[in-house]
Parts: sequence; structure tokens; C-alpha cells
Amino acid sequence: MATPISELPSWDPESGRLNAVIDTPKGSRNKYKINDRDGQWRLSKMLPQGMSFPYDFGFIPSTRGQDGDPVDVLVLNDQPTFPGCVVPARLLGVIEAEQTEKGETIRNDRIVAAIETPYNSAEYESLEQVHEQRLEEIERFFIAYNEAQGRKFKPIGRGGPEAARKLVDEASGGKKQK
Repeated sequence: MATPISELPSWDPESGRLNAVIDTPKGSRNKYKINDRDGQWRLSKMLPQGMSFPYDFGFIPSTRGQDGDPVDVLVLNDQPTFPGCVVPARLLGVIEAEQTEKGETIRNDRIVAAIETPYNSAEYESLEQVHEQRLEEIERFFIAYNEAQGRKFKPIGRGGPEAARKLVDEASGGKKQK
């Protein structure tokens, strides 16, 4: 029997790469979510006209963030994948952020990664190599995306691959992985 996507390990045991599960492809206005009860992908919401995801967006399986959901990941890529695609990725870093909803503020960081397969090396090795304008555009997207949901998203810092790895490992319950 196949392992449910949400129960995959955070790190691929063979390659040591991050497992990023894409729920919303680059360029999509449709936000999808997997239903843990039946394993089906469902439309969660539609973004306003003129707004779309700048890159593939998804989650890291077997993790839990402060918001109770799996840790979010944005995967930099040229072409969109599809909902449910498990992408082997290299950690680039983290956009550290606070999210406020109904007067309650929590941390809701965004991991940033790049596709990395045995045949496709990652374009970047660290968030520091990503152009500042691109990072600012990503942050503005998350600010606008959350505002459309009635939340406030405030970037408070950035960290490199080591900070991102620490966040993923802590969110996976401290399980030692490659």
C-alpha cells in the first residue's frame, strides 16, 4: 500500500533532498489542498483576478508549523508542476514572517527551495544568490495573498539554508534525517 503524501518523510532517505509536495502550481489562481481523510486534492480557494502564485507552492510532509499546518515551501522553478507532485528540492533559505489573524500573531515562515534532480542541478545554493528584487516580489506576493484572506503577513527576516534546515527538522518533531 502506498504511503499517503502527508506521511512521506521530509527528506528523501536515498538522495538527502527535501521532499516538497506541490499543492499549487506556478501561475495558478487556484489554491489546492489535499484532504487527509480521503487523499483527494480539492480546490481550497481562488485568488483575486490579476493575482497568481509566482512559483510552485506547497508543503513539506511530516512537518507541523506554528499554525498547525505542514511547513510551507515555495519552489523556484521555470515551469509549473502539478498538484500532488513530489519535487526533490535543495533548501535555499527561509523568509521569516509573522502572520496576524483575528488579533493573534504567530510565526508562519516560508521555506524557499529550488528543484534539484540527479539530472537538473539547482540554479541557486542559497537565498543570498537570489536577486533582491525577486525576493522582495515574493514577500510582496505573500503580503497581498494574506491580505486577500483577511490576515496580515509581515516579513521579519531571512535566513540561509542552515536556518531553513533547522526549521524543517524542528517542525518534523526532531526526527534525525539526512
